[in-house]
Amino acid sequence: MTLLQKPFRALVIGSSGTIGSALVSALQMHSNCAEVMGIHRGSVPSIDYADPGTIATAVEALAAHRPFDLIINTIGVLHNENVSPEKRLADLRATQLQEQFLVNAIGPALTISQFTKLLNPAGGIYATLSAKVGSISDNRLGGWYSYRSSKAALNMLIKTAAIELKRTMPKVALIAIHPGTVNSNLSKPFRGEEIGRDPQQAANEILTVLLKVNTEDSGTFRSYSGEVIPW
Repeated sequence: MTLLQKPFRALVIGSSGTIGSALVSALQMHSNCAEVMGIHRGSVPSIDYADPGTIATAVEALAAHRPFDLIINTIGVLHNENVSPEKRLADLRATQLQEQFLVNAIGPALTISQFTKLLNPAGGIYATLSAKVGSISDNRLGGWYSYRSSKAALNMLIKTAAIELKRTMPKVALIAIHPGTVNSNLSKPFRGEEIGRDPQQAANEILTVLLKVNTEDSGTFRSYSGEVIPW
């Protein structure tokens, strides 16, 4: 039996991004979703991992709107105007590793710590977008050092937090979810326009998986197709 009540209330973190905005649209159209809220760097309240203090500030502002039955964090970074995924050890730079870990692991971990306070303890799901390339046992190609390792760190943080929450919030599930390749700015330099799925399709697939989550699924890494990905 799914954890979510009917109707349920949802919160999307990073709602201005391609997948985040598509998830907001999908939730707005879902018959069982009574309300969906979204926050991002430009919203009020805002959340910006360049300023970790905004995480706690956003939770304080959203406390009046709790509880949320479903929270999805979509924030992540693969590249920007200054960096791209490393192909060789010789490409490693401390600044790039630090940025990737801040946005892909440290920020999401602090968000879990704070935003789980907003979940409905009677039945809630907290999902964080991860990436299959963060799976250590699935790594066959190498490369992409900072992105892979930051996502692997994120996965460990989610798994560890899920163990604690099973004791303190037994009716809450913590999930890492791989969205697959989506046609977005993140995937554009890597043939995303050719091989990526439509963002709305991806959002619907992610939501389908999350709406089936139960307590036994907490601490697992799921694909948009529903399969369990090895850590």
